[in-house]
Formats: sequence, structure tokens, C-alpha cells
Amino acid sequence: MPIKIADSLPARAILESENIFVMTEHRATTQDIRPLRIALLNLMPLKIVTETQILRCLSNTPIQIEVDLIQTKTYHSKNTPEDHLLTFYKTFDDIRDQKYDGFIITGAPIENMPFEEVEYWDELVRIMDWTKNHVHSTLYICWGAQAGLYHHYGIPKYPLPRKMSGIFKHHVLFPKEPLLRGFDDLFCAPHSRHTEVHASDIRKDDRLRLLAESHEAGVYLVEAMNGRQIFVLGHGEYDPDTLKKEYERDLAKGLNPEIPLHYFRNDDPSDDILVTWKAHAHLFYTNWVNYYVYQTTPYSLDKI
Repeated sequence: MPIKIADSLPARAILESENIFVMTEHRATTQDIRPLRIALLNLMPLKIVTETQILRCLSNTPIQIEVDLIQTKTYHSKNTPEDHLLTFYKTFDDIRDQKYDGFIITGAPIENMPFEEVEYWDELVRIMDWTKNHVHSTLYICWGAQAGLYHHYGIPKYPLPRKMSGIFKHHVLFPKEPLLRGFDDLFCAPHSRHTEVHASDIRKDDRLRLLAESHEAGVYLVEAMNGRQIFVLGHGEYDPDTLKKEYERDLAKGLNPEIPLHYFRNDDPSDDILVTWKAHAHLFYTNWVNYYVYQTTPYSLDKI
């Protein structure tokens, strides 16, 4: 797909090496069409890794997409080079007067903190409220999904007795839903979190629709506002080795982590990784871009 990103963004070289079509700013200006405008609010500490993962997942449609990378102003990342942030990232102040076809809010490794104690919570609340009038469809991921469900609908999160880490099977509840078009009855997806939301809380709220869940990992996919809000409690965008790196990081810190479930062959960390989730992850993002953004967004962004 022609993802329109800055010519010098590090993700460009990585994606092109994977034979993914990335459109440079120069080439994009020669096409007489309106690209979709999607912004990515990146709350993860390793921003280059996360932006590359998300851009890769947006790579399977022929639609030209113009991507803006957003960071919080309240909290400044210590794990991403300053020159990268200054060159490629904007803050909410830079975009508050703009409108977008799509908006993505990532997760963040802060699940054990109460929402109101997160340093940038007030800023995130302003952004989430802003999306309702400035964005056609907003996609919330993992902790971002928990934050969105809590702020918009009062859905609480609950601590888990141990970290939910691994690849889990999920079942589709509404196979005719466009977001799940082409999915198998069972599909795999990664989870990596210390908290959860309960399906019973989702089902009590008529404004929310539970689309997919796992017997082992719980809620996976929730829809609201006829697709204008999508909440994903897992990490389909993860690279094959992301959970391995998290596991090894926690081992090095002496945290005695459990081995990610259903991830290594024979559940042996010294063995190969079984990649069982990428096809459905790409299909999910393709469906979101096509059916929930491109097919329904107004041609004039001013009408959002």
C-alpha cells in the first residue's frame, strides 16, 4: 500500500526491505487523489519500533494514506532519540484544529497505575474527547483500549494474578461484521498486559458490542458508535520476536517472568517462535481502513 511518510523516517527503509510499497512525499504529490489522513498517537516508549509495526499493518490496501505521528506534550519519551521526535512527531497542540479520517491510540506499559495517576492522563482525556468531533474512526490498542473504554463508557480494568503474555485463540462472535470479514472462526493474537476488562461489563452497556473474545485471554475486540470507536485489547501488530524480547528483558531485571504461552515451539524459550497471528492482524487493519474509514468517511474532512 502507498503509505505516505517522510522520506527519511527510519521505518521507510525497514518496510521497503520487506517489499512493502512506501510512497515518498515527492511521489505522493504527483497523484491527483485525496489520501486518507490517519494520525498515530504513539504512547509506547520505543516509538520507532511501534510506529514501524503499525505502519506495516497499514500496508495491505491500495489506498494512499498520509500518516501523522503524534506524541504527548505532558510526558516526554526517554527511550526515543530526541532528534527523531523533533523531526517526525507533532503534539496535540499542532493538530487540534485539524480533522482525520482515522486515528490510532497505542498501548503503554503502565497498566498497573490508576488511570488518573498517569502523568499525561488529562492530556489524553482531551485528545479522546477531541476525536469524537475531529476523527471519523478511532482505533484504541491494549492499554489505550482500556483507557478509552474507561473514559468514554466507565468500563473498569481489573488486575490479573499474573501477566497475560502469549498467543491466544479467539472466536468470532459476529462473522458478518465487516471488521471481521475474511476471518476464520478461530484466530490467534498476542496479548501482553497485567490488567483486563470483563466481558460481563461490556455486555451490560448497550452502547458497546463485543465482537471477539478468548476463553483464555478474555475480551479482544469491542465496537462502539457504529464503528467510529474500535477497541482492541491485544497486540496484532507485534513483530514475531516482540514477546521474546519482553520476556528476556524481564528475566534480565530479575522479575522471574512466566514463559509466554503458546508462543515458543513446545513452550521452550530456546526453541523456534511459532508465528500464528500475522495474517489475521493484517486482515484486521485492512478491514478497518477499508470498511470503517475509506468507505464511510466524507470526501471533505470538514464534514466530519
